[in-house]
Amino acid sequence: MSLIPIRSHAPGADTERRDAARNRELLLCAAREIIEESGADGLTMDRVARRAGVGKGTVFRRFGSRAGLMMTLLSDAEAEFQGRFMFGPPPVGPGAPPLERLIAVGTERITWILEFGELARAADESAHNRFDVPAAVLWHRHLEMLLREAGVTADQWLLASALGAALEPELLLHAVGVHGIAPDRLAETWRELVTRIVRGA
Repeated sequence: MSLIPIRSHAPGADTERRDAARNRELLLCAAREIIEESGADGLTMDRVARRAGVGKGTVFRRFGSRAGLMMTLLSDAEAEFQGRFMFGPPPVGPGAPPLERLIAVGTERITWILEFGELARAADESAHNRFDVPAAVLWHRHLEMLLREAGVTADQWLLASALGAALEPELLLHAVGVHGIAPDRLAETWRELVTRIVRGA
């Protein structure tokens, strides 16, 4: 199984002209700088274009929309996370018991969201259907698979949806940023939740 980035590369990306590739990297660097300075909410297509020294139309041609730019920024981080749960060492990767993997992969996702959640939240707000984005589908199927392997006989699709909802970026960022919930507490609550689901089966 291959990794599924949040946003697929455009057709012909492997033969992309050097100037187009250079513009793409300039735009991504500009976007990362703006997010570091002002957060994801401070990122606009106008601001990225000015920072990169290109026309606004170049930004839209390259990424389609603000959400498309957000998704591109997320793709490398998402692919790296996918690699850990699909091919990496246990307990996040294959080889550990299913419950142990469920606990570990959820804990890793919490860490990922605390680092990249602002980007994910901004991309989700503008996505046509964020639940059908390939990376989201892969994550959902992975949770389904682990539930099935753990012997859960209830509706795995709905349970995977419920578990995914517990790790929504906006929810976790709100919990940490507004309510001051410590990351360790989030991880321990995830452990308790999946343990009860699996052992209750």
